[in-house]
Amino acid sequence: MVPTMVRHVDLFSAQADQGFRRSNALFNTTTIMEQAIQQIAQNVEKQLDLELDRLDTLDSSDLEAIRQQRIKEMKERAKLKQEWKANGHGEYTEIDGEKDFFGVCNKSENVVCHFYRHDTPRCRIVDMHLRILAARHLETRFVKMDAEKAPFLTGRLKIRVIPTLALVKSNKTKDFIVGFTDLGNRDDFSTDILEWRIARAEVIEYSGDLLVPPRRR
Repeated sequence: MVPTMVRHVDLFSAQADQGFRRSNALFNTTTIMEQAIQQIAQNVEKQLDLELDRLDTLDSSDLEAIRQQRIKEMKERAKLKQEWKANGHGEYTEIDGEKDFFGVCNKSENVVCHFYRHDTPRCRIVDMHLRILAARHLETRFVKMDAEKAPFLTGRLKIRVIPTLALVKSNKTKDFIVGFTDLGNRDDFSTDILEWRIARAEVIEYSGDLLVPPRRR
C-alpha cells in the first residue's frame, strides 16, 4: 500500500509543478505585453514633448511661414478638386468603349474601372459600393464598362472573371480585384473592405492600416 500512496503523491506534485509553470509563463507573457505597451506610450509622449518644444522655439516669422505654407497647400488642393470634378470625378459613370477607357486614364492619374456584364448579379453589388466610394474619394475616377463591348481590352488585360476591377495609376494597371475572392468571397461584404482592398493598390487616399482589413460592419 505504501508504494501506491507514494505514486499518488508524486503524480500530484508533477501536476502542481506543471500548473505552476503554466501560470508563470502566462504571467511572463502578460508582463512583456505590459512593458511593450508602456514603451510605446513613452515613445509617443516623447515625440509629443519634442514637437511641443519645437513649437515653443518658433518665433512669429516662423509661425507666419507655416501659416502661409498651409494656405498655399489648401489653395492647391482646392484647385485639384476643381480639376477632378471637371474630369468626372466624384461620380460613378459608365464609359462606352475602349477609346473612352484610354481617354479616362490619360486625364486622371487614379482610375478604378469595373468590367461588368448585364447578366451577372454580382456586378450590381459592385455598382452599389463604387457609387459610395466615388463620392468618398474625389481624387480617383470611378467608371464601369460592359466587358462585351471591349474585347480587345479585356483580352489585353486578361480579364476572364466578371466582375473584375482594374486599378490604374498613371496610365499603368497596378492591380486587379477579380470576383469576390479578396473580399471574403461573400456577397454581403462591406464598402469599407472594398475601399481597403482598392487602397492597397495606392489608387485612392487612405488613412487606415493597409496591412489589416477593417472589421466587417
